[in-house]
Amino acid sequence: MEYTAGRIGRVFVLKFDNNDVMMRELERFSRKEKLRSAVIVFLGALKQGHLAAGPKKPVIPPQPNWQTFKGGWEAMGIGTIFTNEGGPRIHVHTAMGKKAKTLIGCVRKASSVFLVVEAVVFELKGVRATKMPDPRTGINLLRILARS
Repeated sequence: MEYTAGRIGRVFVLKFDNNDVMMRELERFSRKEKLRSAVIVFLGALKQGHLAAGPKKPVIPPQPNWQTFKGGWEAMGIGTIFTNEGGPRIHVHTAMGKKAKTLIGCVRKASSVFLVVEAVVFELKGVRATKMPDPRTGINLLRILARS
C-alpha cells in the first residue's frame, strides 16, 4: 500500500439538470476549476447510460461487464478526480435502484441525468497523486507520487 496526505480545499455544490451527461459535465467543471485532486459524492437519478459492473472474469487486463440501463433509476455514488497531463481522470461508482432491481458499477460513456443529480465536490490540496495509464491493464490507475 502507498499513501499521500493532504487537506480539504474548496468545496463545491453542483446541480446536474435533466439530460445532462454527468461525466462530460464533471470533466468540464474539473477543467474550469482547475481541479488536480478531488472527491465527489452525489445522489439523484440517472435516465440512461452504461455501467461497467465488474470484469467478465477476474483476469488482467480485465474485460468490462457492460450493463446498459434506461428509464430512470435512483442513484447515489462516490468518485475521485485526479488530473494528469491529459486532463481530469474521473472515476465514479454508483449504486442504482428501480423497483426491486439494483445495479452497481462504474459510470461510463454518455450516462444522462433524469430530473436532477445533486453533488458535493471536495477539493484535495497537497495530495501527491495522479492517474496514469497502466500498461498491464490499459486503465488509468491511481499513482501515488514520491514525496519531494
